[in-house]
Amino acid sequence: MNRCQVVWAFSGGRRRGGVTVARVVITGTQLTTLDVGRVARSGVEVHIADAATGRATRAWETVREVAARQPVYGRTTGVGANRLDQPGDERHGLRLLRSHAGGAGPLLEPALGRAMLVVRLNQLAAGGAGVEPALLGVLADALNRGLVPSVYSLGGIGTGDLTALASTALCVLGERPWLGGTLPPYPLDPADALAFISSNAATVGEACLALVDLRRLLDASVVVAALAFLAVNGSAEPYAPAVHAARPHPGQRDVAARMRQLVGGSGAPAARIQDPYSYRAIPQVHGPAIDACRSLDRVLAIEMNAACENPLVDVAGRTVVHNGNFHGAYVALALDAVRAALYSTAALSSARLSTLMEPAYTGLRPFLADGPAGSSGAMILEYVAQSALADLRQHAGPTALATAVVSRGVEEHAAFSAQAARNLSDVVTAYRVLLSCELVAAVRALRLHGDVRATGRLAKALRRATEVLDPRTEDRPLDDDLNAAATLLPSLAHRP
Repeated sequence: MNRCQVVWAFSGGRRRGGVTVARVVITGTQLTTLDVGRVARSGVEVHIADAATGRATRAWETVREVAARQPVYGRTTGVGANRLDQPGDERHGLRLLRSHAGGAGPLLEPALGRAMLVVRLNQLAAGGAGVEPALLGVLADALNRGLVPSVYSLGGIGTGDLTALASTALCVLGERPWLGGTLPPYPLDPADALAFISSNAATVGEACLALVDLRRLLDASVVVAALAFLAVNGSAEPYAPAVHAARPHPGQRDVAARMRQLVGGSGAPAARIQDPYSYRAIPQVHGPAIDACRSLDRVLAIEMNAACENPLVDVAGRTVVHNGNFHGAYVALALDAVRAALYSTAALSSARLSTLMEPAYTGLRPFLADGPAGSSGAMILEYVAQSALADLRQHAGPTALATAVVSRGVEEHAAFSAQAARNLSDVVTAYRVLLSCELVAAVRALRLHGDVRATGRLAKALRRATEVLDPRTEDRPLDDDLNAAATLLPSLAHRP
């Protein structure tokens, strides 16, 4: 097996109690965001390919040979502003780990901790770190036992997740507990300390999980928009192939094609010659978010399948190279682009929700009310949506505009990619709330209309939604509806 993939029992997977169990094969070259999600959240097991072990072994042998004849940063020297110091004993690496395990804030969520582990395992398998090869097996064992390192969430600034990985190293050593079970302490070679923690694995892992969730929501959001389109009897003319052939951005064309597929054969003739932007410009506003996610996926694929190490062990050249590959600028900028693009499409969802409250667009009573005069109907959904949009706006700003000077001025730049990833997790949560508001309102409007001519996949989506969402239309609390809608959203996506 020469690549990382999910394999099943008949192609090298395992059977447990007669049940086929998937696993992810770690080679250091082809880990995907979906793989990270499967291991981190679903407990899919990992298996280290022989090629990865061989690559790690050669790097380990090389760095030991080089360190015997010349200084190697962090291995035979101090780090940061202490880089010119030569430690007086072999326990320097242990002191480095203990001093850098200084995170704060809440503990990292279990899925995020496991995402960090699988990303770092795959990076070590790329063969540029030079850690003892047996350490890869320790990380794989921890993952396969369902363990989570006890790591705090605050500490990274985009130049290596030093606090999180140092804390993980102390779990490996047995100085800190694993969450969810136990693992025999492993005597990590103190010389490997910096080589293990010199990575943005926690940031990349969180970005992977947030991206998996966001892509499902973006996929589902086109279906939700199509349901709103039916409720206001929109015009499908803006989605015509000629329009998007004339301006062929990939995401725009894909969204337009989806809208044509969903609404092309549905509904009555359009009620208006031209709809508001929230319907007319869905491809042009939603498309950039699709493209930004694709770009982020490419960046993350490079990061988690690369030897982002300082120093880098160059096996072919039989040397080590001191460098800046630990810097998180690519990740931070890609994350910033996704959040900015998502804000625009979220604002469009909020605008569609407003049209669903307006009789001029739905032909129904204000706020989709169904009761005595003055009934509020779904009025409160606009407030909830605006609250979520405000949260999204707060976290959508660019983190790349910040920087930091640390370690006595020697490290004078920071990408804050860790904050960029955390902000993406937050905006995904807010976007889910927004879409839930739009979905509840659209389904309520379609129920009040009665005879709705949805066809194909849109008809299936509407049927699924009406089975899940409460059919009552009198004034009542809508929080359970929103929770049900949030749970329903992933099933509306075609993406795995």
